[in-house]
Amino acid sequence: MYFIRMMNDMRMKKKLAFTFISAAILPLLLSGLYLTGKLREIVINNAFMQVSDNVDRVRKRTEELIKVPLDISYRLSVDNRMKKVASREYANYGEVIQAYREYTDIRDYIQLYKEISGIRVYVENPTALNNWEFIQPDNSIMDQTWYREAIDQKGLAGWNLIKDEQSDTESISLIRSFPVDAVGKKGVLVINVDQQQLSSILEQESFTTLIVDSRNRIVGSNEAELTGMNLSDIKVDEQILLNQEGSYNTVVKGKDSKVVIADLNPPNSWNGLRVISIITVAGITREADQVILLGAVVILVSLLFAVLLIYASATLLSRRMLRLSKHMAKVGSGSWETYIHIDGKDEVGLLSKQFNTLLRSVHDLVQEVQETNAQKNLIEQRQSEIRFKMLASQIHPHFLFNSLESIRMEAHIRRQDDIAEAVWLLSTLLRSSLEAGSGNIPLREEIERVRCYLDMQKFRYEDRLEYHLTVDPDLQELPVPPLIIQPLVENSILHGLDNREEGAVITVEVKKITDGALIKVFDNGAGFPPERLAGIRAELAEDVHEQESERIGMRNVNDRLVLMYGESSALRIESQPETGTTITFYIPGGVDND
Repeated sequence: MYFIRMMNDMRMKKKLAFTFISAAILPLLLSGLYLTGKLREIVINNAFMQVSDNVDRVRKRTEELIKVPLDISYRLSVDNRMKKVASREYANYGEVIQAYREYTDIRDYIQLYKEISGIRVYVENPTALNNWEFIQPDNSIMDQTWYREAIDQKGLAGWNLIKDEQSDTESISLIRSFPVDAVGKKGVLVINVDQQQLSSILEQESFTTLIVDSRNRIVGSNEAELTGMNLSDIKVDEQILLNQEGSYNTVVKGKDSKVVIADLNPPNSWNGLRVISIITVAGITREADQVILLGAVVILVSLLFAVLLIYASATLLSRRMLRLSKHMAKVGSGSWETYIHIDGKDEVGLLSKQFNTLLRSVHDLVQEVQETNAQKNLIEQRQSEIRFKMLASQIHPHFLFNSLESIRMEAHIRRQDDIAEAVWLLSTLLRSSLEAGSGNIPLREEIERVRCYLDMQKFRYEDRLEYHLTVDPDLQELPVPPLIIQPLVENSILHGLDNREEGAVITVEVKKITDGALIKVFDNGAGFPPERLAGIRAELAEDVHEQESERIGMRNVNDRLVLMYGESSALRIESQPETGTTITFYIPGGVDND
């Protein structure tokens, strides 16, 4: 019992580690060390022979690759036409361009030989131009080590990693000087070896393989991130920087390794390249599959013992997991109030506690969803209430519209155009009100409904009513609840114009703000005294809904705004007696509650 309790209290990670160490690792480790020791030497020798062959293959293929730029350099160094183009004194830039255009040998070489990626000729000639083939060397170029070495070596070829002025990339290049004229003037020829061709040679190697120049700069590698680095940057033994052809035991990046080096010395060159292949001892031993075959018998016996221990441990775990599974099944059938307690401090015990916490969270979430659905139903109810309060339900819409249209046509026939216009406005307003559903509509439709309503009221009040509608063009398609502005305008006319003989001005303004739209409805009417204004604000803040109102009022608008967008969108009312009333509310941008 003590052992079972200890296992239950033990963390899953420690439990599995204890079982695995006891049942598998110790016997496997002993047998593995014995067998690996016997075969280690064989595996390393085989891998070393393979690497030596690979290095020799890379050297031969690289020799074939650099023979092409070497041969082209011989041709160009004795090409009198090229020398004439490079050193000729030109009278104007037109002659320079014409000479460059007529001399196509460099471009032909680049197109014919995929082994090279560029050719540059450096000759001092103040009358010439740079065209990435013929270049006038400035002091920054002539001070380069490779340029000075080429001049000093008197026609021998050199191989270095240098930067191409046109592509701003480094590549292994052939460099050699050539005589320009009989008086001893010299130029420098640079031929870039195609880096992709060099990479294709190296990418076939499974071990780390490098090509380095005489300055120990890596000009090519089957690991692209190493190209351009110095050999010392990859933390190799300092002896490798100086060693020539041969094989060496060394340390690379802190790991015991073997290094095979092969020299690559092109003919008629003052320097050469080295092919270096690096293999780690750990990398070689990973391929020792024979160890697994030879140790199969020992491993099998060890596994049998491991199975017994693992089976006992799994049985103990499965019983506790089965209890948890049965409890989950009860919850799945709808029992939200049951909780489980599983003894132990390991992962299974913690899982049962977390499941109980999750169960409580899901239960709370279900209640929240139910409350949200109830709130949504309330919104739809308030939206439907708008339509029924606009018209008496006893009037059939088609009969009403047909009657209004008949009246409008009769007024038009009798040349009472103002009456016809008023009837048309009323018909339009009633139709849009009846068509208002529970979903949102574009702001432009709501503004058009307000405009229609104001035009109809202007027919009634004539010059006593003026109105202004100002809407930001970017907000035309903003989704808003239907009949959200018109009731406020109606309220402004009711309290702002009916009580003033001189009339009133109604202004509706919709401004774009950072995260939505700010809507203002204000008038210059009679306004409210402070006590009346306080009563209105208190009424809007109450949680109960209007039951006795026979019209669409501010309370209905306020309730829908709060239900749909939250308290931040509630109506804000400012009023001064004999000055006017301003009603402001906010609608978040991009909110769509359809």
